[in-house]
Amino acid sequence: MTIHRAAWLLLCHRSQWHLGSVGKLSLGSVPKYRCWWKDSTTALRKEGSYGQRCFTLSRVVESKKDDVAPVTTPGEQQQTTLEIATKNGKLLVKTTLADSKLQEIVIEKPAAGAPLPAYTTGLPPVATGEAATAQLAEADLKEQLAEKNRQLAKKRIRVDFSRSSLERNFITPVRAMSDFLLKPSDLETLPKTKRRSPYEQEPAITVYWRKDVEAKAIDVWGTRENLLKECLKREIEKKMHQQNIFTVKRRLRDYRREIGSRTNVVDSEPGLFGKSGKVVLTAIAINATNCVFKFGAWLYTGSHSMFAETIHSLADTINQLILAYGIHKSTQIADSDHPYGYSNMKYVSSLISGVGIFCVGTGLSFYHGIMGLVDPHPIDDFFWAFFILGGSLVSEGATLLVAINSCRSGAKALGMSFRDYVVRGQDPCVNVVLTEDAAAVLSVVLAASCMGLSTCTGSPIPDAVGSLLVGCMLGGVASFIIYTNVAALVGRSIRQENLDKINAELEADIMIRAIHDVKGIDMGNSLVRYKAEMDFDGRELTRVYLDKQDLNTLLEEVRTFQTIDELEAFLLKHGENIVDLMGGEIDRIEMKLRKKFPEIRHCDLEIL
Repeated sequence: MTIHRAAWLLLCHRSQWHLGSVGKLSLGSVPKYRCWWKDSTTALRKEGSYGQRCFTLSRVVESKKDDVAPVTTPGEQQQTTLEIATKNGKLLVKTTLADSKLQEIVIEKPAAGAPLPAYTTGLPPVATGEAATAQLAEADLKEQLAEKNRQLAKKRIRVDFSRSSLERNFITPVRAMSDFLLKPSDLETLPKTKRRSPYEQEPAITVYWRKDVEAKAIDVWGTRENLLKECLKREIEKKMHQQNIFTVKRRLRDYRREIGSRTNVVDSEPGLFGKSGKVVLTAIAINATNCVFKFGAWLYTGSHSMFAETIHSLADTINQLILAYGIHKSTQIADSDHPYGYSNMKYVSSLISGVGIFCVGTGLSFYHGIMGLVDPHPIDDFFWAFFILGGSLVSEGATLLVAINSCRSGAKALGMSFRDYVVRGQDPCVNVVLTEDAAAVLSVVLAASCMGLSTCTGSPIPDAVGSLLVGCMLGGVASFIIYTNVAALVGRSIRQENLDKINAELEADIMIRAIHDVKGIDMGNSLVRYKAEMDFDGRELTRVYLDKQDLNTLLEEVRTFQTIDELEAFLLKHGENIVDLMGGEIDRIEMKLRKKFPEIRHCDLEIL
């Protein structure tokens, strides 16, 4: 213990009596003092001021409520003598007070064998001997730990976001074997880690540290250059020789099983045997029959309007065959090349159908009508033509009724009006059948009317005009089909009321503070892709995590920390666990949304 520390200890005791409980003790307000420190042979004197030093409460002894200050009369001087045990021996500290002000401090080292004076009354006893040494040792230890923590804080490595590193990345066994050319036996000796599966309702997956896998690969192949050469060699072999067919089928089968286990959504459109497929197959059969009979009537009569009707039925038959292919393809299970599936094939086939109607139906009808006006020919008897048109009217009307009933049931299931269902192209294939058959019925009426005028007047001009009118009608139908399907392929949002319901369900979750940048895209086949950015409630997430922990154990663990390294390791461990818990909560929210809204096929939830 130094002399200054001994003086300070005395001042702390004096402050208990005359300054009360001190939060921060500064001796700058004390007048100049006289201080002597003596040993057995020398005595020095120094005058100065306390204004240059400031002491905090950490070095001051707490005052006791039951302490009673001694009573002194004004102007009376009071002297106090204290004995303080230090590492180098004992010191005597004598102080003189007058009017509650410090007048003089004398610190001296007694001579060997000299009797020590007794303490004067009026001050509480001061800890001496082993107790004082223990207090000082504890204070020194705290100072050393604080200094060590300050040094560790300065030396701690900060996170460099600009640095690219793969050392702490995880890698799956499949990637370890494919990218680093290792065998399963090579991976057995490496340390393993269990991580949460990226797929819902799946067990945890086994991963390895990438740095361990790289080190093992270099150990197996000798050098990094040998490993790169072997990788290049195998890549060339893979391009030269296609992968084994059996392996491809097996992987595809496993992938399909994995996809099937991940989703509980069951499509309401099971291919060609579903509602849309039956409508299209019925239309194909009727239009193909009409096309054959109309073609025979045109050959028999040579009517321009009958030729336009023949082309119309042929275009309808071909387009509906394309629709049937689109319906079949749209139900195909997603694969690695098309992870979101083929549901948009309905819109693609409908778009192709619309373009076909516009190019073939409208183009040929206009061509034949214009040629009839430019180079008219005498007309023949239209008896059989009228008979065939009557049969077409009945058959096309039947197909139209089937399409109308299908659209009505679909609109009712989605809570939409019939007009909105058709205009939005909610079921593109049925929509095409509906518009084509409606145009077919009207075109039959137009063709029959124009042929009747030609029969009555004996002029081929009305018949040619009928072909032009049929071409205009086909062009209008084709334009409507193209417009609705292009809007769907570009990415059309679901109805706002449906989107609001999904948003309300998401915002009602206890983990969500707010949602932003919400998007609901119609994928076709009555499927939806939903995306939202969420403001997660960190307090609720942490509370859920703490509910699964023993807080008493955590408290005891924290109390044992002595350095920053221990605290950092503790925070890193629990921080990673909380991040894993956040992933589990996101999976729970996605499953809840899919359960309440089965039309959601893909749910992309992002954290702000």
